[in-house]
Amino acid sequence: MFKFLRNFKEGLSRTKDNLVGKVKEAVGLAAKVDDNLLDTIEQILIEGDVGVAAATRITDNLKEKVARESIRDPNDILAALKSEIAAILKSARDPAHLDSSTSPEIWLILGVNGTGKTTSVGKLAKFFRDQGKKTMIAACDTFRAAAVDQLAIWAERSGVECIRAKDGSDPAAVAFDAASAAKARGFDILLVDTAGRLHTKTHLMEELKKIKRVLAKVVPEEAIKAKLILDGTTGQNALSQVKLFADVVGKIDGLMVTKLDGTAKGGVVIAIAEEMSVPIDFVGLGEQIDDLKPFDADTFVAALFE
Repeated sequence: MFKFLRNFKEGLSRTKDNLVGKVKEAVGLAAKVDDNLLDTIEQILIEGDVGVAAATRITDNLKEKVARESIRDPNDILAALKSEIAAILKSARDPAHLDSSTSPEIWLILGVNGTGKTTSVGKLAKFFRDQGKKTMIAACDTFRAAAVDQLAIWAERSGVECIRAKDGSDPAAVAFDAASAAKARGFDILLVDTAGRLHTKTHLMEELKKIKRVLAKVVPEEAIKAKLILDGTTGQNALSQVKLFADVVGKIDGLMVTKLDGTAKGGVVIAIAEEMSVPIDFVGLGEQIDDLKPFDADTFVAALFE
């Protein structure tokens, strides 16, 4: 557990400085708890990519708590702030496990270009293999030869099987073959890596729908989980991506927020938990194969405040 917390502390150090560090500075300069201090905290949260909705909710709750408990010492605000952030993050449950009633469970991995999607698939494969799950990868980004080769390398590192086809093959056909093989051979999970795409590329968005329809011919639709990779460095833009991809596949079942170790914008995780009814499965805290960590609200908050 200590190592797990240390990973979060190291990965979130820049976000901690940008959020809690600035709040501590404001608290240190304040002679008392008043509206000026609370408004300053709200502004820090907004500028730290926590989002207007979450920042407003947190500040309103702090004002109520201050009035109700007659809080006067500015230092007491830190504990109250920690509690409010934890409450929001705990609404984003951490279901980084498989539903044993379906076999295989298929994770359809989605995301725009550059989010670290293919790398995340490799790290997920290692995570599930370490849990004793029989894991397979389907390389369905057939437009980019480098993506297939990269995924094959990750599969080898992770010790899992990778189903691939020739460059330019129909991604839906690759997905179908992989799903059929995974089902016939008793795999627990199939990770389907798809091409990065923008919502403006209509034909690529239609391709996602096709892949999902084809997979549903092999397994029950409830066994297909749409998992969206978000780049933590993009801040508030991540929120719009959730909405756009949900419009295409019908529902996003879980999120993975990558590259948090390289940004001060990790507050967006709080914004996501507040504004999206989608669980956060994993967060990316580094480049190594074990640096994709199951999301845990208590650990995330402890890393920011301790």
